[in-house]
Amino acid sequence: MKKVLILANNDVGLYKFRKELIEELLKDNKVFISLPDGKFVKELVDLGCEFINTNISRRGTNPITDFKLMVKYKKILDKVKPDIVLSYTIKPNIYGGMMCRLAKTPYISNITGLGTAVENGGLLQKTTIFLYQLALKNASCVFFQNKENADFINSKISIKGKQKVIPGSGVNLKFFKVLDYPQDDVINFLFISRVMKQKGIEQYLDTAEYIKSKYPNTEFHILGFCEESYEEKLKDMTEKGIIQYHGMQSDVRKFYTISHCTIHPTFYPEGMSNVLLESAACGRPVITTNRSGCREIVEDGSTGFIVEEQNSNDIIEKVERFLNMSFAEKKQMGLAGRKKVEKEFNRQVVVDAYSTEIFKKEV
Repeated sequence: MKKVLILANNDVGLYKFRKELIEELLKDNKVFISLPDGKFVKELVDLGCEFINTNISRRGTNPITDFKLMVKYKKILDKVKPDIVLSYTIKPNIYGGMMCRLAKTPYISNITGLGTAVENGGLLQKTTIFLYQLALKNASCVFFQNKENADFINSKISIKGKQKVIPGSGVNLKFFKVLDYPQDDVINFLFISRVMKQKGIEQYLDTAEYIKSKYPNTEFHILGFCEESYEEKLKDMTEKGIIQYHGMQSDVRKFYTISHCTIHPTFYPEGMSNVLLESAACGRPVITTNRSGCREIVEDGSTGFIVEEQNSNDIIEKVERFLNMSFAEKKQMGLAGRKKVEKEFNRQVVVDAYSTEIFKKEV
C-alpha cells in the first residue's frame, strides 16, 4: 500500500476539482492531505484522507512565513515518509517541491496558473522563476494546464523529468449534466468567481449597468466570495436592481438551471478556467477573455464569444449579439460547448494521466 501525500493551498479546490483523483488513489493507497483547515476538509476526511493542518499565506510575500512553510513541509515528509507527493498551486509547488528534492522523494507538480507574481514581471517574477527552477528541476513529472504556461516555464528553466499538458482539472461530466435550456422571457447572466478586480468584476458591473438599462428583461447574477472592497458597490447595485449578489455558493448547479450565459471577464493568470468548463458542461454559452486558460475552452461564435481583456465595451457588444440571437441559436451554442468539453476536457483524462505517472501503468 503506497502512501500518497497531497500538498494544496485550500480545501475547496482540492475537493471540487480533484475529488475523483483522490477517490481513485484511495482504492489501494493511503492518502494524506496537507492544507489549511476549511469546511470541505470534513468531506475529504470522510472520503478516507488523513488531514494535516498546514497554514499557508496564499498571497503573502513574507520570507519568514514562507520559510516556516518549508520547515513544516520538511517535518511532514519526515513523519509521513510518502512514496510520492502531489502538489498544486504556487507555494506548495515551490516549497513542497524544494523539500521533496532535498528528501529525494518522488513528486509530481501541477502548474495551476503562473500567478500575478510571474505575470507582472520585475524582481518578483525573477525571484519566483528562480524558485521554480529549484523546485521543478527534479520533479518526476510536471503537469501544465495550458500550453502557454508550459512554453513560458520551459523558456526560463530546465526541467529534467517528464512533463505534460493536461486539460486543466477537467470537468466531471456526470455531476455537471446538460440542463434544459430556460425559456428567454428573462435572460439571466452569471458571474461565478471570487469578486476581485483581476477576475473582471468591474467589467461585469459596467456591462450589467448598461445592458440592464437598455434591456429590462435581463438579470445579472454574481456568485462568489467578495475578496476586495466591492461590498458597498455590490450592495448599492443590488438595491438599485442592477445585479443580484448571492455570495459564496457550495453548489452552483441550481443557478445554471436559470442561466442563459456565463460571463467570465477574467484577466487573472488562469491555469484552465473551471467556471467555463462547468458552464459549458451544463450546456451554457460563455463569454470570456482572450487569454490562456480561457480561449482554449471557447470556439468563438460557436460555443460562446471571446472578448478583449479589460474591455467593457467589447463585452457589451458581445452580450448584445447574444441577446439578439434566437432561442434555438442560444440553445445550440450551449450544446456545442457541451460537445467540446466532452471531447477535450473530460476529468477522467486527468485522473488517467495521474494514474499513469503514479503507478507507471497505461490506462
